[in-house]
Amino acid sequence: MIPGKHRTSISRRTLLKTAAAGGLIKALPRGLSAQSTTLTADWRSAVLLHLASLSRPDGGYAWEDQEASHLTPTFAVVGSYRLLRQSPPQKARVADFIRTHHPSRLKKLEQEHHEFELQQIQGLLWLGEDASEFRERALSWKKPTVYLKQYEQHGYPIFRHELAAIACRDLLRLPLNDLSTEFTEYLDVRRRANGSFNNTPAADGGDGHVLNTWWGLEALHMLGRGEEMKAATIAWLRACQLGSGGFTYQPKPQFGGIDDVTYTWAAVRALKQLGAVPADARACLAYLHSLSNADGGFGDRPGWASNPMATYYALDALDALGELASAPAVFRPAPPRTALPPDLRVFSIQLEAHGRGSPAEAVDLARALRIHLWGAKNAAPGWIAGCQALADKQHIAAQFFVSNEEYGTWVNVPGLGTYSHTSDILAPSGVSFGASLSNEGVVSWEEFRQRRLVPLVKADGRLVWQFGENEALVRMYLDDSLQRGGFAAISTYHFGNPDFTNSEPFLMRYRGRIPFIALQDSHGNEPWWFADMTTGFRTVFLATEPTWEGWLNALQRNWVVAIRHDAVSGLKTWMHGGSRQVVEFIREREQDWRWWDNPQIERPLVSMVAVRPKDEFEAARPKQGVTVRVRCAWENTAQGLPKAPIAELIRLTVDGQAVAPTLVVPRPARGAGYLDHYHLWHLADAASGRHSAVALVRELASKRESSRAIEFMV
Repeated sequence: MIPGKHRTSISRRTLLKTAAAGGLIKALPRGLSAQSTTLTADWRSAVLLHLASLSRPDGGYAWEDQEASHLTPTFAVVGSYRLLRQSPPQKARVADFIRTHHPSRLKKLEQEHHEFELQQIQGLLWLGEDASEFRERALSWKKPTVYLKQYEQHGYPIFRHELAAIACRDLLRLPLNDLSTEFTEYLDVRRRANGSFNNTPAADGGDGHVLNTWWGLEALHMLGRGEEMKAATIAWLRACQLGSGGFTYQPKPQFGGIDDVTYTWAAVRALKQLGAVPADARACLAYLHSLSNADGGFGDRPGWASNPMATYYALDALDALGELASAPAVFRPAPPRTALPPDLRVFSIQLEAHGRGSPAEAVDLARALRIHLWGAKNAAPGWIAGCQALADKQHIAAQFFVSNEEYGTWVNVPGLGTYSHTSDILAPSGVSFGASLSNEGVVSWEEFRQRRLVPLVKADGRLVWQFGENEALVRMYLDDSLQRGGFAAISTYHFGNPDFTNSEPFLMRYRGRIPFIALQDSHGNEPWWFADMTTGFRTVFLATEPTWEGWLNALQRNWVVAIRHDAVSGLKTWMHGGSRQVVEFIREREQDWRWWDNPQIERPLVSMVAVRPKDEFEAARPKQGVTVRVRCAWENTAQGLPKAPIAELIRLTVDGQAVAPTLVVPRPARGAGYLDHYHLWHLADAASGRHSAVALVRELASKRESSRAIEFMV
């Protein structure tokens, strides 16, 4: 997904005019075009209006708060139109979008996600289009992949990603008999004795998961084995139903056992394939109806905002029940809009920014880019305190805090796997927030909560969700966080991934429930050589003052917005926010945080530091005297190394005299590129007292000249 500028509210009258221009009115039930601001009694018309509101000029359909479309909501909208026996307006444009907008167009995915090809193929076929262009790709998938073991300890591939390969072949009417025995063995060993399926082999323990069970049953049906263990599987699926009428992911959930439209859809679809219905079909129908909202869409849970995937799942589940003609008794009204306090202001925070390298340059970047809270990733002892002392001495309003990625933390969830990337923490500096579980072996989720989360929260720290491609597992973690506390924010923009919601679109169901943030996840040895990322995206929040307490309050109230504007976004502004109201508030105050085309907040073209023997974190530290070190701005690699110059040094003056500094360019032992790039002038026997230095640089693209002056004592 390419997020974009926040859309303003569209009135029903305006939407009807837009729909008429695009041909939607012809597809709606007769008489709807006469309606203005009142909903028609035909609930299908309300749903169609909601689907039309998700249409975008790029030819696809988007999440409600996004300007640009994405494959997944486009798939969901096309599927919803089909269920309602309608065709989307401008089908050819929609088909072209589906063909050309695999999420890998933003960045090649680390692993194959065959469900995206499945969405492309199914979406095209729903539109009556030819999908034969995917034949060769689908034929190349003959056996399961090995998942990256730095993410899942055993290399277990993600169940959905693998079985989507079988579904793609089936849709394209390709043979299934040339699949390797590894594929059928992979499927068979993941079936439990009760008929359910899950991500790990049954021998590893753990019950099934309703999503994996539906996908496993679907694959078996395509392979002509749909009758196997039928009675046991029906009983297991029925046992997943809760008192609400909705379904959770297994009969006795380990944690995060909520009712949800996706679980309900999977259970109902699986039961229908097995020739059965829920134990309490009437309650299930009432539950699905309770998900409807006043805007015509459906939410993931009662009271949640409408979501195109939730809308599709609800409609498809109603269809599986034979109840698609039944209308919800009422549309759930939108919650009342509460005015934001008038004294709020917009502040900036960087999460997992550099915690190593030059404190002087970190403070300088915080000053120039107006970063109020700087989260230092895995900082060496004394680094945060040194930065804070330097900022305080220079009267720079920047607060440095702990923002660590605790590598080597492994959490096992029976049936799902043993995963890393579960422990990204935030905490104020100078407090005890508990010990990392890194390299302490495998722990359970409950052990992790007690040993890591409890002391962290007690110290006013918070846990952040970074990354996870196993949808079934991630839902469990985040749903449990909503119930009992846990992950306080979800990462979107990232140094190595343009947007996690692009490659993991299921995260969008938590919009408005868990704040979305940008995560620097800094790499490299120097903050100066990561400035492309530090400048390119950030998190902003609303508070009265830029304090840790203000940040925690913003997290609790979801007064948080992640923003990206850089080369990765095509110099467009992407935003993720919890509510339209907060995004509008922040947009109205753009001059307070905008870092492009804004002379008040811009990336410095040059850094100049007077380095002394005591400056343990500074490069080029002399044994005696003072060394003036100059670094010019460069484009950087994602790993925090200089890549291509943005500015060049024209002249360095020390104490009023032009000097000829030494250029230092360390290179890696192997390969091309630079490890660092700076100019040095050493003052070995300078007189005691105040000294000065001025660096004049030229920006290469614009030829604009800029200078930087410092004073220092010897």
